[in-house]
Amino acid sequence: MTTAPVAICCGEPAGVGPEIAAKAWAALRHDVPMIWIGDPRHLPGDTQWTEVAECADAVSTKALPVLRHDFPASATPGHPNMENAQGVIDVIARGVDLVISGEASALCTAPIHKKVLMDGAGFAYPGHTEYLAALTQAPRPVMMLASDALRVVPTTIHIALEDVRTTLTPDLLRETIMITAQSLRDQFHILEPRIAVAGLNPHAGEGGAMGTQEVEWITALVADMAADGINVTGPWPADTMFHAVARRRYDAAVCMYHDQALIPIKTLDFDRGVNVTLGLPIIRTSPDHGTAFDIAGRDMANPTSMIEAIKLAYQMASGT
Repeated sequence: MTTAPVAICCGEPAGVGPEIAAKAWAALRHDVPMIWIGDPRHLPGDTQWTEVAECADAVSTKALPVLRHDFPASATPGHPNMENAQGVIDVIARGVDLVISGEASALCTAPIHKKVLMDGAGFAYPGHTEYLAALTQAPRPVMMLASDALRVVPTTIHIALEDVRTTLTPDLLRETIMITAQSLRDQFHILEPRIAVAGLNPHAGEGGAMGTQEVEWITALVADMAADGINVTGPWPADTMFHAVARRRYDAAVCMYHDQALIPIKTLDFDRGVNVTLGLPIIRTSPDHGTAFDIAGRDMANPTSMIEAIKLAYQMASGT
């Protein structure tokens, strides 16, 4: 079992990231080694923290271990300061380096605010995932939302629904299924992962009556991958894939578009959903929510998703 800590990137200092990180450490301090990377001025005022020089020092501290990364400005909850934008970006890169070097076992990233990074530092990526892929030279990252109730992977993500039909291609779906299967084996330690594929259309097209993609290529692709040894089935009607009995038949559901995947998991387990990036050479998780500027600094933020993200990162790294 690894004893290297999970590295936690501070995220947007004016959001709830520092608050939920401090709460997560208080909840997990006896179970999961972790280290927070950021400017300690941005932590809630009552946080007990201690500065450490390296990750190895984090496992024996009695307060939140902080790998100090000074920012240009202090943070006012709810009011992001663009002067701090580059610091947020640099902390992510520093966290990646720690995991690649083996000093940290996994990376857990607190929420960022993309527009602040773009306006304040010329951030050139749509979000965390794409930046992490660039830092690790990963050819294609894949997003998974995971909880004890369900794991879902959307094949297409943040695009208009009308664009799904043209963006969804056989190559894209095949690659998504392959990356999902490999990650379930390598990172979730499931020896023979079972993958269920959702149909694109209502009733999985109902034989072409409600859409033709299933009969034209999705069914054949799934059958071809199954013949090659991947335990994959489908396409299944999405409206019958997510009840309790159906969920017991697979380890992850590969869906066709964003809401088809995210509505079920957020309905079943809203607070405990964790964003996991598959297809990277490192383990990366994050809470499944944003910066929540409206409640930042008011001690109202629910740390459950951050707690689950840190726990899952460590479980994946240690094989437990």
